[in-house]
Amino acid sequence: MGNVTWTGGAEHWTHKKTADGDIKLFLWEKKASPNVPHAGTIFFVHGSSMASQPTFDLSVQGRPWSSAMDWFANQGFDTWTMDNEGYGRSDKHRNINFDISNGADDLAAGSEYILQRSADKTLLMYGISSGALKAALFTERYPQRVAKLALDAFVWTGEGSHTLEQRKKKLPEFLAKNRRPIDRAFVHSIFQRDHPGTADAHTVEAFADAILTLDDSMPTGTYVDMCSKLPLLDPKKIPVPSIILRGEHDGIAGMDDLIDFFKLLPNMNKQFSVMAGISHASFQQKNYMMVYQILHSFFTMPEPAYQG
Repeated sequence: MGNVTWTGGAEHWTHKKTADGDIKLFLWEKKASPNVPHAGTIFFVHGSSMASQPTFDLSVQGRPWSSAMDWFANQGFDTWTMDNEGYGRSDKHRNINFDISNGADDLAAGSEYILQRSADKTLLMYGISSGALKAALFTERYPQRVAKLALDAFVWTGEGSHTLEQRKKKLPEFLAKNRRPIDRAFVHSIFQRDHPGTADAHTVEAFADAILTLDDSMPTGTYVDMCSKLPLLDPKKIPVPSIILRGEHDGIAGMDDLIDFFKLLPNMNKQFSVMAGISHASFQQKNYMMVYQILHSFFTMPEPAYQG
């Protein structure tokens, strides 16, 4: 296990009620800079193979604004993230595989906690990979809590996903147990499988240190869902302004699959952005500042004055 500490934020805890009793969920907050106008509240949702702080609050020496939470806080956003049940500091004791639907339940509990403490009445949601599936499913269930939705490294039916094709070969293994071991070599594989070179080695090592500080295994539920149960969503039931972000080299997110999903989103305040030179873990890529800028532009864009 690594040895990484996170500074400058505030830790919070909330509970999710289940048939097995209350589940403790860890949240991490970084407040907006007081020197700029308030821009909203962002809720960042992590993926299948890492907890929240390594993904969104990663510190890398010599890499300016490596923490997305720091950058967006500096732009005037209150920023929050949460460890889904089964990950990081949140409870892991239940004998389940912590699937996408369970993760959306976590977001319901986390969003309720955040909104009780926020001046904002709705949240700007960003999810990556299986976190995008969780964020989208949560938005289907609670559209009144979401101002705008950003889905990065997203998958709908799985059509055209080379990574999922390979992963399906191990489906019996994922079905047989609730957790899968991870190590430094596994973290490296995230950056090598699609297009080596999109992330620098120093950042990958810092990311691995941060992930392995918190976990040495990950739930299998999101893998099982993405390999055998897609689609989990109906785009026609997502009524909020949305952006689809797709890395040029991402092996998870099939282009045609995403375009088909995008076409069916009913809110015409929607965008589709292809991110040049990026594979899967966009905030850890060499082109990460471009991702921040695309997201910032969408989150700060004025509402349309005329809608016809």
